[in-house]
Parts: sequence; C-alpha cells; structure tokens
Amino acid sequence: MRLSDLRGRTVAVWGAGREGRAAVTAIAAHGPADLVAVDDSANFLSLPWEGPLAEAAPLVTGEEGFARLAAADVVVRSPGVPQTHPWLVELRRRGATVTQGTALWMADHAARTVGVTGSKGKSTTSSLISHLLAAVDRPNVFGGNIGVPTLDLPDAELYVLELSSYQCSDLTDSPRVAVVTSLFPEHLDAHGGEREYYRDKLNLLAHGPRTVVVNGADPRLALELGDRAAVRAGLPDTAHVAGGADGTPWFHLGDRPLFPRAVLPLVGRHNEGNLCVALAVLDALGVDVVERRDTLAVAVAEFQGLAHRLTEIADPSGLTFVDDTLATSPYAAMHAIDAYEGRPLTVIVGGTDRGLDYAPLREHLAERELIVLGIPDSGPRIVEALAGLPKVRTEVVDDLVDAVRLAREVTPADGVVLLSPAAPSYGRFRNFEHRSEVFAQAVRDTAG
Repeated sequence: MRLSDLRGRTVAVWGAGREGRAAVTAIAAHGPADLVAVDDSANFLSLPWEGPLAEAAPLVTGEEGFARLAAADVVVRSPGVPQTHPWLVELRRRGATVTQGTALWMADHAARTVGVTGSKGKSTTSSLISHLLAAVDRPNVFGGNIGVPTLDLPDAELYVLELSSYQCSDLTDSPRVAVVTSLFPEHLDAHGGEREYYRDKLNLLAHGPRTVVVNGADPRLALELGDRAAVRAGLPDTAHVAGGADGTPWFHLGDRPLFPRAVLPLVGRHNEGNLCVALAVLDALGVDVVERRDTLAVAVAEFQGLAHRLTEIADPSGLTFVDDTLATSPYAAMHAIDAYEGRPLTVIVGGTDRGLDYAPLREHLAERELIVLGIPDSGPRIVEALAGLPKVRTEVVDDLVDAVRLAREVTPADGVVLLSPAAPSYGRFRNFEHRSEVFAQAVRDTAG
C-alpha cells in the first residue's frame, strides 16, 4: 500500500507523537476522504495538537478512539503501538487494514533504500554505512528509528534507514539491501513472545530484497535464516577480521586486506562485526571497497561513536567510566562486558523490571572476575541470578549515584566502571538520556 492509495479513503492515524505527526502531514497531502488522529495515551507530556495538524485531522482521545479506528478503511499506527495492545488485537481479529508510515514510505522508496535492523548494533551499523557511503562519494539520506521519521525524509537517490522491530513488522516491501546485525530476545512484552519478536524483526527480509546482509557470527540469526541466500559478514568469503602480515588483526574483504583493526576507534568485538556488516553492504552496492580502502580507512578512523553506547567519560582518578545506558537487555550488557575484557571491571546493572531472564548473563559470567552492583528496580533480581559465581562479587545499592560512589571505592585505579544496565530506564528516570545525565553528574560529583 502506497500513500497514493489512501486518496478518497477514510484513514485513522493512531499515535500523536513524532511518527503520528509525520503521517498526518504526509497523508493529508494525498487527499483522503476523511482523516482523523487517535491518541489513547494522551497525558501532560503530550505535545499540543494545533495549527496545520489540527486542520488536517481532528485529534480524538480516550475510549472514543477505538470507534474511530474501527470505522476507518485504513489504520496507520505509530511504531509505539504494541502488537499486544487490546485495540490492535481486536482490529486484526476483525480483518482491519493496519499499516505504518514506514510501510507506506517503503512502498515508494524500497529500490533506493538500505534498511538496517537488529537486536543490537543497528544504530552503529546504519550510521557507519551512511558515513562510509558519503566518504566514497555516494551521498545518502539517513533516518528512520534513529531520529527522522521516514515520511519526513527529503527526496534522495539513496537512503540508509535504521529500523526497529516495530517498524519492520508491517512492511510489505523489503528495502533493496536488507541488513540484520544480531538477533536475541527483546521487547517480548510488546510483540507477544520470542517467536513473534523474531517474526516481526525478520519481516524486513520477507518481501523480495535484492540483497540480504547479516552478521554471520550471530548463532541465533544463523538458525533463523537457515540456508537462505545472504552475505554473511564476518566469515572469510566477505568482510571479516583476520591476522595481517604482521600478525595484528586487519579488516579484509575476502582474501584482500583493507586496513588494520586499530583504525576503528570503537571498542569491542561486536563493533568489529558492525563494521564488517557495513563494509559488506558497501560491496553489495557496487562500491570497490579494495580500491577505496585508503579513503575508507580515513573515514573509519574519523567515525564518532554514538552517544550512550560505550561512551567513555574522562576522569582524573585513572578510572575509565563508560556510559552504555542503551544496553537494555542482558545480551547487550554481555557485549559491553566483553569489550573491556582483560581490565578490572565494575558493572552497574538494573532498571525497569520487565521480567527478563538473566540466566544467559549468569552463564556468560561463569568464568569472569568482576564486580556487579545492582540498582533498583531489577538490580536485586540480577544480583540474585548471579549468586554463587565464584569470581563475581555482587552488591545491591540504593540508587545510581550510590553505585558510582561505591564503584570508585572498589574498582582498581586502572579499572573500568561500566553502566550497562541490562534493563530499560523508565520508572526511576524519564528516559535513557536522563539516566545518562545522572550517571555523568555522579561521576563528576564524586571525583573529588
């Protein structure tokens, strides 16, 4: 379904945030017979619905919203509306036509799009792809889940999109190059379960992409893909890391060396994998990666890591404080812990308790020596899950500030204090940015 298909039809846009606003503006320009916006979660944080938006579509709130959704020919839901929402479940049961702004946009732009999803790494990988393409004279527009709704994007010859599982779920057209960086259980409450989450995430690949590029080192992704044709980055026949002539690790494309691993400023094997995926995408788009390797090496060296993802904070004590607040699952925290292997490590965990299973984290830390500090709400449960591990020292603290203060006392001078919470931020904090602010302020305040 394209935007032009909405002409003359009754359309309800569900959600009044950034995505909903972009949808109303775009749909109104295509002449629907009737257009209404529905917001079932309006509160004091909601932005005003006025001016051109109100002229294009009246805003309906509360219980009346379902009646307007049910009466519409097409419902365009925002990504934040979960698959498990009772209204959505009932609409699907009735056979209603439900789509999203990203799906409407993709129907017209798929052939010019690289779409990147993954349980971890999609933001960094999509940013790298866009950055490296620009460096080799392939201008592109970057957007999607990372900040700019697809329906707000300007016209361009090439797009690079970061796509969440929510955005992937309603696609009926796959992008020209469909990319998956990793796969592990996430957002199960919103999707309805692990199997449903994988289905929604991998829907990116389900509608005829020209090329599929995946992280070939991810075992769960390999299991889900089976024998499907795909470029499996990280394996020897494509972009991968291997020892160079001098024995140090280099990035390669097949058997051809590109540049040393040391060029990439991001820490962690998972970020090596992200760059391998990005290089494989450039190769799939026809970029002569070997010929342009010097240019690419400079661009890689200049790449700035994204905020809140293993962001190191300078400290006069000699400790390295690291903000990885976007690590909201045990699997993401495991990647972060691995990035500092070989250094004394204190990890701060805990946040909104979504009932996640922390057994994989326990298994991962079975032979590791480190300190784990648990903060509310889920921190005590994570600490309990790690009980009995011979080399893991654990303690529960009252809040994030106390955790930073204690971490200074127990971490050796050359060690790392890592905020990698393995849980979301909501409840104790407004959002992940607020949690980062509190962490950084606590680092400053306890420095003296």
